[in-house]
Amino acid sequence: MLPALETLRARLADGRVDATSLLASCIERIGDDAGEGRRVFPYGASAAAHAQAAASDALRLHGVAGPLAGIPVSVKDLFDVQGEITRAGSRILPEQAATCDALAIGRLRAAGAVFVGRTNMTEFAYSGLGINPHYGTPANPFDRPSGRIPGGSSSGAAVSVTDGMAAAAIGSDTGGSCRIPAALCGLAGFKPTAARIPLKGALPLSSSYDSIGSIAPSVACCAVLDSIMAGDTEPASIAPLPLGGLRLAMPKHIVLDDMDAHVATTFERAIARLTAAGAVVHEVSFDSWQHLATLGQHGGLVAAEAWAWHVGLIKRNADSYDPRVISRIRLGSEHSTAEYLRNRALREQLCRQADDELRPFDAIVCPTVPIIAPRIADLDEEPAYTSTNRLLLRNPSIANMLDLCSVSIPCHANGDAPVGLMLTGRHMSDRQLLAIGAGVEAVVRAH
Repeated sequence: MLPALETLRARLADGRVDATSLLASCIERIGDDAGEGRRVFPYGASAAAHAQAAASDALRLHGVAGPLAGIPVSVKDLFDVQGEITRAGSRILPEQAATCDALAIGRLRAAGAVFVGRTNMTEFAYSGLGINPHYGTPANPFDRPSGRIPGGSSSGAAVSVTDGMAAAAIGSDTGGSCRIPAALCGLAGFKPTAARIPLKGALPLSSSYDSIGSIAPSVACCAVLDSIMAGDTEPASIAPLPLGGLRLAMPKHIVLDDMDAHVATTFERAIARLTAAGAVVHEVSFDSWQHLATLGQHGGLVAAEAWAWHVGLIKRNADSYDPRVISRIRLGSEHSTAEYLRNRALREQLCRQADDELRPFDAIVCPTVPIIAPRIADLDEEPAYTSTNRLLLRNPSIANMLDLCSVSIPCHANGDAPVGLMLTGRHMSDRQLLAIGAGVEAVVRAH
């Protein structure tokens, strides 16, 4: 893994490294036949990356350096990047290069980021496992000989960071697609309030739940990327919030069910560290959560909105889809217009209720996912694929359904299977949540 963004920025600024050599180290790792590069970057490194790095070095010599100048960043394959083809992990979209960047990508480019390449993902972002039958599945960095899932849908994004192929990764998060791979791979992953970062130029899964997030070595790194993609000209610094008196809500139902022994022990240790540092943990039940199952019937709003976008493609190319993805999309065909509109209205009501229920607390705390990464080979067949996918999506999807912001932080001991601690904050409290996350990270993360 490359150093944190702040360290890289300092090294670039004082000349200890330049953008060209930094990119070269990433590309060397991508090309290593013994590594995961071909599964992380199915189309190889970006043809424009060398020119971007060289331009960054030249501008720095003339005193011009944006906040991400020379930093190698990977881009999930559902964002348009000018001159490159957006395939979304599929084999059925037109082989047509984008004429302009997605808005969030353009803001990163303006800040000086060097785009290493496009990362692999679950086809059309519709699974939390990260398995892709078309381009292969990148193996989780933990226990690599066993071939464990990286988590999804931003699978290649996470492994690009763990394996030093990029300093940070841009992903999407519709039900946990940044936080699940971050948790399973031992990284920080952030999902902002959906409206914080415009979706223009990102291939949609669900217009109701889609958000643009990041995966990086630390919460502070995610905060920098979030700030830039949200339109800040200079990334606002995040000062870790002191934990004394921090009010954390720990839900008694849903999110603590079905934890494996390792996650349960690791989570309990993290909570103990937080309380020792002065945080106050309250066991709670949220009434708004009792109605989330209704929103999820027949795949919920996600399936309905995915079906509306895919129905024409499915008529022409059904046999070319991953069958496990198309089966989920087809659930959307079971929604009537009336049911869809009722669910939209119910969701709006629950979002308001959930935000109100969170007023007495600074954040919700729970495990990001209740199990460690399973083996890819164990998920080849049904029903294991579907049941595991539901289990991984269960906790993180709550923030998407209720339009909240959420961050996953590694809390496992060095050498252990990665476990994520998830903090969730109120609607549009993103910067406050990131400050809380930075404070929590300093206490629970292994040193």
